[in-house]
Amino acid sequence: MLLVRRLVLVVTLSVLLSSTAYDAGRASDRTDHPVSAHAASARTAAKPAVLEPGDKSRRVRALQARLAQLDWFFGSPTGFYGDLTTEAVRGFQAKRGFPATGKVDRTTLRKLRAMTSAPSQAALVGGNAPGRMDQRCRTGRVVCVDKTSRTLRWVVNGRVQLTVDARFGGVGHATREGTFSIRSKSRDHVSSLYDTSMPFAMFFSGGQAVHYSPDFAAVGYAGASHGCVNVRDRDGVAWLFDRARVGDRVVVYRS
Repeated sequence: MLLVRRLVLVVTLSVLLSSTAYDAGRASDRTDHPVSAHAASARTAAKPAVLEPGDKSRRVRALQARLAQLDWFFGSPTGFYGDLTTEAVRGFQAKRGFPATGKVDRTTLRKLRAMTSAPSQAALVGGNAPGRMDQRCRTGRVVCVDKTSRTLRWVVNGRVQLTVDARFGGVGHATREGTFSIRSKSRDHVSSLYDTSMPFAMFFSGGQAVHYSPDFAAVGYAGASHGCVNVRDRDGVAWLFDRARVGDRVVVYRS
């Protein structure tokens, strides 16, 4: 009888110990649950950007060329990830139901590549083909403006750093030709004569300046300036504005 009681006691203790261990395990599962949720959140967080504002590279140029195929980016590819590129990416992302961050993550890039073809070399350059460079543009820091090819090049010691489309004055408002220098700069200039916006203006001859033109961006060569050198690539002229200095030469010629 005593032996039976001892056996019952041992079995009872074993059951109690097993139940306690099981409850402890369940408590441990509950304690670990927030960590698992955090890990899951980390896995679903937005992926880091592949390309983002401020970048300048051939990959950005290719991005701009692909966006241009879908009519999201206008103007010539510059390779600089500025405001126009950011807005183009935002528009593309919003249209596809992606978070409109303006930064290119891998999901955005995969979708863009699936919808476009690899840009040709001509598409990467974009715009008008630059003509023969004037000898005056081959030394020093020069804003080199070719009225024949309708291009503006930023040249430093003979090396072209930037090429963008350019538009000039119409009848009665010819853009003057010759060698000049940047006399002054005005980032948010508004013409007092015509009451029009002239962002990133770099004045080189009287009231004539190199500047961004929203009208050129909108209608292209269907319009004309009042003598200024219009640029329709906002990112490009903004990039140039930040680098060109008062005193740098401006050469306006025909090739």
